[in-house]
Amino acid sequence: MAGLMGRLFGKGGAEPIPYEKARDLAANDKPSVRRELARRSTTQPEVLYFLASDETVAVRREIAGNDATPRQADLMLARDVDESVRTGLAAKIARLAPTLASAEQDNLRRVTEEVLEVLARDEATRVRQILSEALKDVASAPHAVIKRLARDVELVVAGPVLEHSPVLSDDDLVEIINSDPVRGALSRISRRGGVNERVCDAIAKAGDDRAITELLGNDSAQIREETLDRLIDRAPEVEAWHAPLVRRPYLPARAALRLAQFVADALLNTLTERADLDPEAARAVAEAVGRRIAETGGGPRAGGTKGDGKEGAGKGNGKARGKSGPTPLERAVALHRDGKLDEDEIAEALGRGDRAFVMASLAVRAGVQVAMVEQVVSTHSAKGVVSLAWKADLSIRMATQLQMRVAGISPRKVLPPASGERYPMSDEDMEWQLEFFRGLGSR
Repeated sequence: MAGLMGRLFGKGGAEPIPYEKARDLAANDKPSVRRELARRSTTQPEVLYFLASDETVAVRREIAGNDATPRQADLMLARDVDESVRTGLAAKIARLAPTLASAEQDNLRRVTEEVLEVLARDEATRVRQILSEALKDVASAPHAVIKRLARDVELVVAGPVLEHSPVLSDDDLVEIINSDPVRGALSRISRRGGVNERVCDAIAKAGDDRAITELLGNDSAQIREETLDRLIDRAPEVEAWHAPLVRRPYLPARAALRLAQFVADALLNTLTERADLDPEAARAVAEAVGRRIAETGGGPRAGGTKGDGKEGAGKGNGKARGKSGPTPLERAVALHRDGKLDEDEIAEALGRGDRAFVMASLAVRAGVQVAMVEQVVSTHSAKGVVSLAWKADLSIRMATQLQMRVAGISPRKVLPPASGERYPMSDEDMEWQLEFFRGLGSR
């Protein structure tokens, strides 16, 4: 076969083939010959267009992935009967989409947008998903295509553009929120950077508790004081909101006073130690906490780290003093043994401010001592927390939350994900971090 290809195409492989010869090769009865011709970027556009209707799927698949294929052929392939052809085309067209704004010919841009529109309506979820993932950060992507993807019935399609696309305006987002979108769509919108007041209001009014939890945990979300008040009205019955409310970057004094009436004891230290409260507001919050302690015998536990919300974590053994029942470490071990210590379980604990259990869970999943996790957290090491999350097989998004909400690392100093939602450090670097903290514990 190699000998045949060498004779037909030459040994170099990159030189253009004369048009007459290329035309003859396009009619060759061997699919392997036509496929090789379809693969080459030097093949003439009219020959590539001819091959776009080839009877062999493998040939059409090569045409779909070839950057040199004319857009008119791509438009034909966007309606191909074979899903793998359309999937390959979606990946190529989305990759080329950033050049739309600078396309020299209006016709080229128009046909490319038409191809994108056809693919955005494709019956195969995988085709639409590839398109959404590739277009989510493209500022020059066609508005109509992004809106269609954002309204998709599958979250794997709608989610990426809802969370990231700069093409969606605030009006678009409010319209989508108010249109009963696919389950999980509001949560993805809530994670957007810099969610503005109008969008925050719409999410709050929609009443999706999970989306509101995400919104409250988004430090860049611009939540109006009136909206925050309405959420605090409901907060006593939604425990997952308590921790993100207490840890909001800016918390009005009145909101802090109201939270002091009902949040769990583990969060009261965090509330009273907030640096953004003026002296008068801080005294009022402290007095409210004092009254609550006097009335219920509750309050911050002795022995916890100041301001961190822990309930007296023991030194390396995961114990929580002053409480009956299993310790955080014992709970984590039991759940892990039953295969239930997953990321959702840790996220729930994070939401309710149960840092002792979160740290015990990290230790169990990562196979390290609780004392080592406490050492990483106490030193506010972003690299250390990221390495622990990686070892515990958690997502990079969870690693980001752990940096801010467990280790108390400010958003400006958080180690962000690498492109493609990947961990920002190499495996070797993360292993080195873990070995470093193990070494600290042995000294």
